[in-house]
Amino acid sequence: MAQSDGRTIVVGDIHGCYDELTDLLDKVKLKKTDRVISVGDLITKGPKSREVLELFMTDDRFSTVIGNHDLILRRHWYGENVELKQAQTDAHKELKGEKDAYMQFLSSLPFTIDLDTHLVVHAGLRPNVELHSQTTGDLTRIRTLGPDRESAEGTPWYYVYNGEKTVLFGHWPAKEPRRGPKAIGLDTGCCYGYQLTAYIIETDEFVSVDAKKAYDAG
Repeated sequence: MAQSDGRTIVVGDIHGCYDELTDLLDKVKLKKTDRVISVGDLITKGPKSREVLELFMTDDRFSTVIGNHDLILRRHWYGENVELKQAQTDAHKELKGEKDAYMQFLSSLPFTIDLDTHLVVHAGLRPNVELHSQTTGDLTRIRTLGPDRESAEGTPWYYVYNGEKTVLFGHWPAKEPRRGPKAIGLDTGCCYGYQLTAYIIETDEFVSVDAKKAYDAG
């Protein structure tokens, strides 16, 4: 946990892009008193899911909510009948040698992290619904408010959400951070060849680094 003089650095979807994450941490000049929080989807698509997991598991400055890719691999490891996409299958092959440790870690992850003035969640919140009544599907997959929450067509949830806390989320990649009245989207598509972005709460500052390559065609 960061000390009072530390910063709170919230990072968009990492997706196994460990080299870009280390570049980003170098760029923000990460200190011992800082705290790093991920919006989830630590794994899949990029080449180094293992290294990302090991960092978050071993450095107590780092914490994360669970993302939909993290969740589906966890469900697969627990024996649920879920269909894995190619990127998830590749991550399974990369991680299966130590899957018990990774499964235990993923099982410990919360769906939200409350930062007092801000709330970290992977995908978003359904507006005008109490936090305890949000579904797992909404927290990890919502984009829009139509009948299909995963559709990119329709009214984005963050256009409507106007809750007490500013929501910091990922899941829905864009070339620039998404903005709503009380929400900031930090997935800037690193695994697709764009950028990895962090938001520093105390200074209201965005910091980004370029992807080294496109690891996934999307």
